[in-house]
Amino acid sequence: MSTIKTSNLDNSQKTCPHNSQITCGDCRLGSICLPLAMESDDIVKLDEIVQRGRPLQKSEHVYRENDDFSSVYAVRSGTIKTYRLTGDGQEQVTGFYFPGEILGMDGISKDHYANSAKALETSAVCEIPFNHLEQLSTQFPSMQRHFFQLMSQEITNDQQLITLLGKNSAEERVAALLISISARNARRKLSATSFRLPMSRTDIGNYLGLTIETVSRVFSRFNKQGLISVEGKEVTLLDSDGLKSIANIKVTEHPL
Repeated sequence: MSTIKTSNLDNSQKTCPHNSQITCGDCRLGSICLPLAMESDDIVKLDEIVQRGRPLQKSEHVYRENDDFSSVYAVRSGTIKTYRLTGDGQEQVTGFYFPGEILGMDGISKDHYANSAKALETSAVCEIPFNHLEQLSTQFPSMQRHFFQLMSQEITNDQQLITLLGKNSAEERVAALLISISARNARRKLSATSFRLPMSRTDIGNYLGLTIETVSRVFSRFNKQGLISVEGKEVTLLDSDGLKSIANIKVTEHPL
């Protein structure tokens, strides 16, 4: 059924990353999202529970902190920022999520979301109701195993962020973020050396515990040292090994 539906799409629809008619079986992110290692018949069953709404516009929320937990979300296109509000109402950025990555798992333990999530640019997400996902996970061991891996990675990411913020050097923090984005792009079969940063310098500073002035100085310093080339939000890594050396941590291909 899904094959017939997709075959009726014209080429512009097929390639549009925001197209809600693209199924899990046709999605270019299928190899890194939840359907990993699933058989085609199993993917069809996953398709039946996935909800694909209209594209999110910049600053539009996927969910808000303390909303009742009901679903996890897979980013299909664009970039999503998660954040918490501090006691004085200021945002504290807790993560950036790129296509193929899953967010919302912070709501599992207490049945409400611990963070808010909003789009940094025009984005699209696949909503996966958690109660249905639990049922499917018991039927398909490969999906259950992959979901457990995702939950484990969330714990690892939190530990990495704590380690990162414990470092004194702003250069280490910025280099680690750039290498993380590079690795995640490579995982999606995109360029690992040239990419656009969808987040603002303010968001980067907020996430890394640095002022916007410090972030700008580090980017300028890296540029002068020949480590990167920067034009606005467009970044080219000229010396990835040098950045890894500065980061001085083992950076994974998942969010920090």
